[in-house]
Amino acid sequence: MATDYDAPRKTDDDSESIEALKERVPDKLSGVVDSEDADNPGDYNLGGSDLSDLDLDVVVLPPQADEFTCMECFLVKHRSQLDHEGKIGPICAECAA
Repeated sequence: MATDYDAPRKTDDDSESIEALKERVPDKLSGVVDSEDADNPGDYNLGGSDLSDLDLDVVVLPPQADEFTCMECFLVKHRSQLDHEGKIGPICAECAA
């Protein structure tokens, strides 16, 4: 059976007064206030050691013969992804779309 979700819903609860609805809703100001928020813990400690004194070696390769740098997104891509040569330089297929 098809259901029309856009049609207004008629139930017995529509006739309830605002006072009856207020009684069902718990008071947000009463009760115990939790001092620690589960979504935002105050003391978040990452495991592992201190890596601040460690030197990392990174090898940077020059552009290869079959690569180009897109002048729109500035990413190095393979020649198979070259769409066209624009006024500013080579443009990849993703940026041309």
